[in-house]
Amino acid sequence: MTLFHFTGIKGSGMSSLAQILHDAGNQVQGSDIEKHFFTEDPLHKRGITILPFNKDNIQEGMTVIAGNAFRDDHEELVEAKNKGIEVIRYHVFLGDLMNQFISIGITGSHGKTSTTGLMSHVLGGHAPTSYLIGDGTGHGTEDATYFAFEACEYRRHFLAYHPDYMIMTNVDFDHPDYFGGIDDVFSAFQTMALQVNKAIIACGDDEHLQKIQANVPVVFYGFGSENDFEARNVTKTTTGSTFDVFVRNEFYYTFEIPLFGDHTVLNALAVISLCHYEGIKAETIQAQLATFKGVKRRFTESEKGGHILIDDYAHHPTEIKATIQSARQKYPEREIVAIFQPHTFSRTRTFLNEFAVSLEGADAVYLCDIFGSARENVGDLSIGDLSELIPNCSVLTTEEIDRLLNHKNAVFLFMGAGDVQKFQRAFEEKII
Repeated sequence: MTLFHFTGIKGSGMSSLAQILHDAGNQVQGSDIEKHFFTEDPLHKRGITILPFNKDNIQEGMTVIAGNAFRDDHEELVEAKNKGIEVIRYHVFLGDLMNQFISIGITGSHGKTSTTGLMSHVLGGHAPTSYLIGDGTGHGTEDATYFAFEACEYRRHFLAYHPDYMIMTNVDFDHPDYFGGIDDVFSAFQTMALQVNKAIIACGDDEHLQKIQANVPVVFYGFGSENDFEARNVTKTTTGSTFDVFVRNEFYYTFEIPLFGDHTVLNALAVISLCHYEGIKAETIQAQLATFKGVKRRFTESEKGGHILIDDYAHHPTEIKATIQSARQKYPEREIVAIFQPHTFSRTRTFLNEFAVSLEGADAVYLCDIFGSARENVGDLSIGDLSELIPNCSVLTTEEIDRLLNHKNAVFLFMGAGDVQKFQRAFEEKII
């Protein structure tokens, strides 16, 4: 039996893929830095060995799967090449794996992870489903009919995929360290569209996706009346959202989701559209929607000492707005306190004014120092440049975290793609 070795196994996609291969009966191990990441927890639960990076980890007979963050001169990849061992990049391996199933990719500048989690949960109520979610969650089923997976546009990695279906949630400018602008982002999605085999399910409310060209049917969903699948009569409460779905202007079904914000209605509508296309009963879809518990680091709630704490991956102005909107829907009577840690200097520089505008939707704003990345450790700006644009905001350190205790009946939104969780943990230690 082949031993799969993952170089960079704690990466969100890598961890998920390792879980899938393990669940399907394969031997799996991996290596990474020693710092703890939440993506490694499900690996430990499965008993998957995680080693420190070392060229001696590479042995004859292995198949090495390399994370996209690691260059060809990484010591383990060099050792594999020297020993004549096959090295397969993560996105290439995933592209080959999906050919065994009815494959459903979920891509978009925002909403990929949440929609993939929802899609896999709903499909699982109809037929065996394997899935790979970008929050570090993966599940493999030997007799799976469907394979739902998150497809990331960064560096055009998703062009390694030729799925049966592709959900496209939106097109927005992000990853300014790679993409030259919105036209460059759209060109990546347009190229991806030409690689889909059966159909594209796209948000017709997105002006860029309206221009998508494909060799397969493009089915549009959204709030607008011109969409094939339209959400009407949306009712928002403190327990979730209810909406009617019309298919080409004909009433289909009334759905209820235990989720908050306009974006969650759109995510659910994308799933409903795909399931309708696959002939899955509306009653089955609704039953699964009602039991969805969410995904990691996407409006993940906890409560301590009467305080509501929400951990969210929001790291783009569009996502910050959506998270604040969700909090206001569920907790309309509480103060909304945003604790935001920008992720990467280039993104902070590019969206400096947009970040300020999006954060003004909160009642109080605290900013944490910019979190860099492996590719970008320093920049030409500081958190002070952002704080100057937001009235009455404060820069926060973990040593001063008890300042948050001044907010009594509040919802605390800890937002960012770096290590903003350490601020939440520090705050939890102060709560009596």
